[in-house]
Amino acid sequence: MSTTTTRVEESRGRVRPGGKRLVALVGRVRELGLIVVLLVIVALVGLQTPRFLTPGNFEQILLSIAILAIVAVGETMVILTRNVDLSVGSTVGMTAFVCADVLKNHPQTPVILIILLGCALGAVLGAVNGLIVALGRVPAIVATLGTLYLYRGLDSYIAGGTQVSAYDVPDSFLSLATTHILGVPALIVFAAAIALIFAYLLRATRTGRELYALGSNPEAARLAGLRAERLIFLTFLLCGLLSGFAGVLWGARFATVDSGAATGLELQVIAAVVVGGVNIFGGSGTILGAMLGAIVLGTIDNALTLLKLSQFWLQAIDGAAILAAVTLDALITRWLQHRLRGGRQR
Repeated sequence: MSTTTTRVEESRGRVRPGGKRLVALVGRVRELGLIVVLLVIVALVGLQTPRFLTPGNFEQILLSIAILAIVAVGETMVILTRNVDLSVGSTVGMTAFVCADVLKNHPQTPVILIILLGCALGAVLGAVNGLIVALGRVPAIVATLGTLYLYRGLDSYIAGGTQVSAYDVPDSFLSLATTHILGVPALIVFAAAIALIFAYLLRATRTGRELYALGSNPEAARLAGLRAERLIFLTFLLCGLLSGFAGVLWGARFATVDSGAATGLELQVIAAVVVGGVNIFGGSGTILGAMLGAIVLGTIDNALTLLKLSQFWLQAIDGAAILAAVTLDALITRWLQHRLRGGRQR
């Protein structure tokens, strides 16, 4: 829950005056818990392989999750409204191939136009999801499961079995993933900037607070005058736009792009978001938490590589983390509801 969420509940007589402080405290505890888990992982793996503790390795961890983190920002906003976008991996894959293919055929195209193309294409794909869910009233999990395969199929049709390699695109495009800004890799700067901007918007703007209210109690939010359909459409649009930008960066980072790019990314994104404390049932969580979730999973992935363990364990850990996070969220939600309503009954 958020401050706006609690206000909606208070207007209906459902929470005690101290409810906002309790909700905020629970959120902070979740994030602090993630930091503790991260420190424990770092300490344990560092004892096994000192190379894990080098600055260069920490930079590689952040680079490995930068693109995922950008998509996770968009996914966070969608999940806050009690929805989910399963098509983000396909959106990233399609925008990555289309943008790289345009550069292959028109190498003189300015990189800024390619970035705008990727964002625009991602926004269109996100808008399609938003229209189906918000106006068509189709459950998001069904709608985006369908568009996951639809977008991937369109990507395969466009690619026609071909691929774009690093030799086909100009160095100015590849430099998006290799350049540094004030000594920090550009990918990390992009991810951090996007996370900070949207974290501020969620916290400090009316629209951001309305997203929390809608996810926490859709019925009360609508009674309070919130335009739910517009908010849901907006979140899918923004999620698509950020996925499109991530697709451009994907093409620059991995250079060789085909129709299978970013396959399975949606599972990693959702795992990062829910492990970061964003309630899969909507209404609570922060972008900071989602970023911490991405870093924790990226650290585990890096640790498995250095310890020479099978990547199968990463997929198993992602799945187990989602189950654990959803279960914990359900328990926390029930406990909060009991505490927030208990005072009125007494």
